[in-house]
Amino acid sequence: MIDSVICKLLGIKYPVFQGGMAWVADADLAAAVSNAGGLGIIAGMNMNGEQLRAEIRKLREKCNKPFGVNVMLMSPYAEEVADVIVEERVPVVTTGAGNPLTFMKKWTDAGVKVIPVVASVALAQMVAKRGATAIVAEGGESGGHIGEANTMALVPQVADGVDIPVIAAGGIADGRGFAAALMLGAQGIQMGTRFLVAKECNVHPDFKAKVLKAGDTATMVSGRRLGHPVRALKTPFARKFAEMEKDPSVTDEQLNALGTGALRKAVVEGDNEGGSFLCGQVAGLVKKEQTCKEILEEITGQAEEILKGANKFLTE
Repeated sequence: MIDSVICKLLGIKYPVFQGGMAWVADADLAAAVSNAGGLGIIAGMNMNGEQLRAEIRKLREKCNKPFGVNVMLMSPYAEEVADVIVEERVPVVTTGAGNPLTFMKKWTDAGVKVIPVVASVALAQMVAKRGATAIVAEGGESGGHIGEANTMALVPQVADGVDIPVIAAGGIADGRGFAAALMLGAQGIQMGTRFLVAKECNVHPDFKAKVLKAGDTATMVSGRRLGHPVRALKTPFARKFAEMEKDPSVTDEQLNALGTGALRKAVVEGDNEGGSFLCGQVAGLVKKEQTCKEILEEITGQAEEILKGANKFLTE
C-alpha cells in the first residue's frame, strides 16, 4: 500500500483525485471514485448555488466517504457556490480558472480543506500562505484549460516552493505516471482523462469511444489568442476553432460565440462537428473501460510494483 500524508489528511485510501471536469464530474462519478477509495470531485462549473446543493445531496445518497467540489472561480455564481460549500459542509474544495483568495478564509474558517489547482510556483506559494491544505500542480499535458509549464518541470518546482503536500496532475493515466509523480516530490496524483472512460462516467458513448481510439498525437491546443488555451481531441470543431483564431478578420467575440456550449455538445450529445472533446495527452494510454474501483486498484498496484523494483537501477 502506498502511504501518503494526503491519505491521512483527507481520510482516503488511495492518494488519487478525480479531476473536476465540467459537464463530466457529476455526483455519480464522484461517488464512485470516493466509494472506491480515491477522492471524487463534483465539478461546480457554471452551476448556481441550488444546483450544486442538489448535486452534493445526490452524492451523499450514494456515498458517505470524503469528497470534494471543484469551484470554477470565473463562474458568475462563484460567490453563492462558495456559501453553499460552507452550508453543506463539503470536506474538500479544489479551485480552478482564477485566484481563490477571495473565498479561502471563509472556507478554511468553516473547516473546509482547500486545495487549489495551480500552474505556477508563484500562485502555489500565494495560496499556501493563505491556508491551503495542499496544492494540485497541473501541467500542460492535461485536458481542458492548461498553463504553459509541463508536469515534469512544474511538479518538482512547486514541491520545492511550498511546505504543504503537492498533488501532480497532467499526463498521468497509469501506475508508471503515478510512480513518477511521487519521485518528482508529489504526495498523490489527479487524473481526468482516465476517468472519462470509467463505467460510472455519464459522458456520451461517442466521447468514450474517441478516447479509447486515441493515439499519442490525438490532441491539440487552441484558444491561446483568447488567453485561455485548452487541450482537446482533434475533431472538426477543434480544427475549425484553431483555424479561425489565426484569421485576423475573425473577432474575439466570434471565437467566444463559437466556443459557447461546445463542451456540453461533446459530453451530452457526442456532437462530433460542434463539440469540444476536452482530453489530455495521455488518451493514447487509455485502452479499456473499467469501473472506478478497477482503475484505482490497477494504477496503485502498478505504482507499488514499480517503486518496489526501482532499486534494480542502482549498483553497489
